Amino acid sequence: MRLLEDRIRIDGKVKDGDVLKVDGFLNHMIDVRFVAELGREFYRLYGSCGVNKILTIESSGIGVACLTAQFFDCPVVFAKKAKTTNIAPDTYTASVASYTHGNVNEILVSKEYLGPADKVLIIDDFLARGNALLGLMEIVKKSGAELVGAGIVIEKAYQDGGEKVRNMGVRVESLARIASMSVENGIEFCD
Repeated sequence: MRLLEDRIRIDGKVKDGDVLKVDGFLNHMIDVRFVAELGREFYRLYGSCGVNKILTIESSGIGVACLTAQFFDCPVVFAKKAKTTNIAPDTYTASVASYTHGNVNEILVSKEYLGPADKVLIIDDFLARGNALLGLMEIVKKSGAELVGAGIVIEKAYQDGGEKVRNMGVRVESLARIASMSVENGIEFCD
């Protein structure tokens, strides 16, 4: 998506440690109109698939998921990274290793919000090694819901996550696919 690639070129910052900072418009401060355009594109890609739930993981995916859900006219369910006192005791869980935070989280979704009648679209801000996506896919499978696919804002295509998930037969649509990036050379997008 050219609009997104241009915005990454202008406002994205490549940092040491294979980090792309897009927190000025995507996952810390959200440019709502811009992210709504990303949601509109996800709807163009998946709008005919009967999606009735969007699933994401806290916290960076929530903004994109909400602005996408308005086009599907469906609720957003987000996997929590910690069990709180106000969540129902009956949950689906999966373990997810976080590259950004350097830890493993047990993510969970209440069974009352996801089940066999659901057609689920997973939405997330980044796909690199695929750990978050695989964890969300595990929760969808445990729930008996149908996984329609995954909508990713930015994929680090030079890492194996996207290939791994696609090889499992899951439709993955990424709005920007990065072929390479470095502090010295900047960002190169896939064709």
